[in-house]
Amino acid sequence: MALEQEFHSIDVTSSTSTVAIEGVDTQNLPKLPPAGKSQTQWQQVSQFLEQFPDNLNRFWQAYQLPLIAVVVVLAATVTLRVAIAILNAINDLPLLEPTLELIGIVYSTWFVLRYLLQASTRQELWAEIRVLTAQVLGD
Repeated sequence: MALEQEFHSIDVTSSTSTVAIEGVDTQNLPKLPPAGKSQTQWQQVSQFLEQFPDNLNRFWQAYQLPLIAVVVVLAATVTLRVAIAILNAINDLPLLEPTLELIGIVYSTWFVLRYLLQASTRQELWAEIRVLTAQVLGD
């Protein structure tokens, strides 16, 4: 069983549209613009490239804060992942993990004994925190 369709020749110089295959509904098919009014592809690319800086500037002005927020979140995520990878690599070294844990326990014990047990030393710590906060944030 062979598929038989009749094809008609199309006169490309004619301004009237001609159906190539009989019995096909061409109402919903996309149509090309007339050849005389269309731009070449290179002209369209050239026009796009000429307008690109202006379009990019308008996009930046419209979405500046959300773009900065996305960049900050991505940078924080990448930094956190790198820091975790470095810490995991350090933890995998023999005897380094228990040594660092011991250093942390000793420092925490010293901090509690030095600053948190007596009221006068707690006030001293609080005063240092206020001075540091004022230096960082301003008066």
